[in-house]
Amino acid sequence: MSRRRRWTAGACTAAITVGLLVTGGALAPARHDASARAGGDEIAVGAYLHYGTPGVDRMRGLSRWLGGTELRAGHTYLPGDTWANIEGAPDSLESWARWRRERPDRLFVLNVPMLQNNEGGVPDRRVAELLRSGARGANDQHFRRLAQRLVGLGLPDTVIVLGWEMNGFNYTHRCRPEPESWKGYWRRIVAAMRSVEGERFQFDFAPNRGIDAIAWTRCYPGDDVVDIIGMDSYDQPPGNTFEEQVTQPYGLQHQVDFARQHGKPISYPEWGLFRRGDNPAYMRNMLGWIADHEPVYQSITDYCPHGVWQCTKNPRSARVFQEFLSTHRVR
Repeated sequence: MSRRRRWTAGACTAAITVGLLVTGGALAPARHDASARAGGDEIAVGAYLHYGTPGVDRMRGLSRWLGGTELRAGHTYLPGDTWANIEGAPDSLESWARWRRERPDRLFVLNVPMLQNNEGGVPDRRVAELLRSGARGANDQHFRRLAQRLVGLGLPDTVIVLGWEMNGFNYTHRCRPEPESWKGYWRRIVAAMRSVEGERFQFDFAPNRGIDAIAWTRCYPGDDVVDIIGMDSYDQPPGNTFEEQVTQPYGLQHQVDFARQHGKPISYPEWGLFRRGDNPAYMRNMLGWIADHEPVYQSITDYCPHGVWQCTKNPRSARVFQEFLSTHRVR
């Protein structure tokens, strides 16, 4: 899902609605045995509402709309334009830190780009060069600074959705131009962030549903550097029906099976409506799938065309979402 499209759409809705390759060290083991669920066995429910402080403020409104359902997963993104922003420069992180500290069972989810100019249309040849450079450690300092910033804000247990949708065509941090270097670079980033004292980060590997530009399994960097296996899944092809979205190669069932084989919990950092408009059947099926498969967290993308609260174009799907998640059923 394009960050540029996400930010633009979020702004419109607001106006309308208010590791290691050669490092000489060893990585710490992955932390999937530690409880990734902030509140025990319950699924942490969240929504992407805005990348900045307004996203924090809107959590209360969505919770009220759901009849008081507690939104325990706060989800936002770091801009991928400059290294300074990838290092955690945005002031809105302070707002998210205050939100996280208010309750011990909350989960802060942060999408982190792996390269600057992440939506700059960088050609494959240059992407391959950048991945090789990153795998050699050229960018370690940027990710250590991010880890220090998060720990300093009181966010040491952040879920890091690193290099999301890496199997796609668009982001500079995509995997296809050189999968082995991409995996090596992921390992370097995790090693750099885990080297910061006090961190307890969980690293979430979250491809697009389906094969897209490359089979996402070819990008998997290893069990020791992945804690959660996520998937971004919208109501769009490939998969003309929800059943096909489940059974297609590298689809929802493949994610669940792959995670089980690797001893990892799952997540859904991004999901929602899309190409088929207001589709209550999809909404019902996806919510049922999530309930049945118990991810660590799920976060709907809540702006048009994907959402149900800030977007008024999907009233039937909104009712399904509200009824499913509300503590007071809508009649």
